[in-house]
Amino acid sequence: MTRTLALITGASSGIGAAYARLLAADSDFVLVARRADRLQDLAEELRKAGAAVEVLPADLATREGITLVAERQSAGDVRLLISNAGVGGYAPLIDIDAARIDDLLTLNAAAHVQLIRAVLPGMLAAGEGTIVTVASLLALSAGQSDPRIPRRTMYAAAKAATVAFTRTLGHELADTGIRTQVVLPGPVATEFDQGAGQTVPVAMTAEDVARASLTGLRLGETICVPGLEDQSALLDALLGAESAVLSGGRRSELASRYR
Repeated sequence: MTRTLALITGASSGIGAAYARLLAADSDFVLVARRADRLQDLAEELRKAGAAVEVLPADLATREGITLVAERQSAGDVRLLISNAGVGGYAPLIDIDAARIDDLLTLNAAAHVQLIRAVLPGMLAAGEGTIVTVASLLALSAGQSDPRIPRRTMYAAAKAATVAFTRTLGHELADTGIRTQVVLPGPVATEFDQGAGQTVPVAMTAEDVARASLTGLRLGETICVPGLEDQSALLDALLGAESAVLSGGRRSELASRYR
């Protein structure tokens, strides 16, 4: 059997590591994260399960890290990209150091775009491939003022960009044999959420998030919300609302309230 080569970012723990463990029976890996020691530990575990593993330490908050991973992808052999790396940066905008804004946007948004752009030529040449981006339910939270939701201006903006990017990319690639999916988990029991300084009384496991995503791919889902029971109806309603605003806003005349 031919094994799929999967490149997973943010693979050293949490959701990224969970994807790797679930895929190990059928996939080989390029594992990307900042922490080389943890990548090596996971690599040894996956090798014992029969997978071939490359370890590629890189900080995707930096242009140098993105370039390193993009160059690896230029070999054209990656058929599954799981672009999962991210960081919270939960804080009011005024409390975020101005020098850190570029790092947060790079890791949480721009890295997805750059890595996907780098992997596409190989997938297009092969006529197949799968691209998964991991966003967040907070991408849909801009209108919410619930005080239990973390301060998230930067994070929500970057994740909303990832959702829009992945959905639009799916239309571009519709006839190419390349599948796309964006995953919107809620609170997850990982170091990511624990490090946010938030009390998360109910959180999904990282394994369940990864399992939902992989099952969703088999079901043909381009958007995966792991905890959402009535996903099809609610996402259809969201699409309908988007279409109504888009078509209604195209009119050449001002709305009556502005006259």
